[in-house]
Amino acid sequence: MRIILCGFGVVAQSLTKLLESRTNELYSKYGLKPRIVGVFDSSGSAHSSAGLNLKKLIDAKEKSGSVGAYDKSVSQIDGLEMIKTLDADVMIETTASNYKDAEPGMTHIITAMKRSMHVISVNKGPLALAFPSLMELAEFNRVLLRFSGTVGGGTPILDYAKNSLRGEKIISFQGILNGTTNYILTKMENGMSFDEALSDAKNKGYVEADESLDLDGLDAAAKLVILANWIMGMKVTMPDILRTGIRDVNTTDIKNAERNSNSIKLIASCDENLTVSPIEIKSDNPLCVNGTLNAIAFTSEHSGTQTIIGRGAGGTETASSIIRDLIDIRKEISKI
Repeated sequence: MRIILCGFGVVAQSLTKLLESRTNELYSKYGLKPRIVGVFDSSGSAHSSAGLNLKKLIDAKEKSGSVGAYDKSVSQIDGLEMIKTLDADVMIETTASNYKDAEPGMTHIITAMKRSMHVISVNKGPLALAFPSLMELAEFNRVLLRFSGTVGGGTPILDYAKNSLRGEKIISFQGILNGTTNYILTKMENGMSFDEALSDAKNKGYVEADESLDLDGLDAAAKLVILANWIMGMKVTMPDILRTGIRDVNTTDIKNAERNSNSIKLIASCDENLTVSPIEIKSDNPLCVNGTLNAIAFTSEHSGTQTIIGRGAGGTETASSIIRDLIDIRKEISKI
């Protein structure tokens, strides 16, 4: 399976390390033999139709800061040109999420699908802004679009709702979908002010470079869009979400909630409306998890409410979700 890798940040590097360490297992168990034929980051690119040496690729990035140092004798081509010209079966999109116009990820995905490549995206931007049309484009071009890592990182939230609850009708769901805001609110419960908790989260590397993605609920809203489309069969995008972030939550709000045996959590909800908002929930509610954990509760017609809890982010965790998607694509195309 020939792969083009868009972006080479933490997730893509973690994926490369996993592919290298699990080569024999992936082939023996799943018949999957991934071969990265092209990769690019913001400063350069590397490509080889025979497949790139994964260890050498990682070393080049660590030593020089760019995959462009992989082989300086090979001409550099930009990312879009790579997608347009290289022969590949799968394109993996890992560039940063952008909720204004979803670029450059949107163009990467559309170009790849038009060239009959299957696509795996951990970039939420394109899905948040154009999920219905991207799924239609994938169907039109007879390719698969997979995105397990966009919600829950290594916790298989999308797979659980789609597969483990197969045959059931999910009528609503709500959850904590952003670990950063959950960490900040947890620290505020422990006595920190909002500014102190935010500073602590930044020091630990939990906050996005653009903090508004976390604090204003954009990340949670993007995940809500993906869940609503994939699980509930809706056709919604980011403008359909009623969104309020956590910037206005203060210590008085936290203390008032505690007096009622409640906690304030940033909850994404799909019921009569699609909303992201800080609300009070009972402290003994299964959804009331602390720290950077994510939790989501699915309410189905006959089975009641079931809650899944897990880590929401991390390079290795998200990389493992990409491998799940690769295995899924391998199984699907083997049926053809």
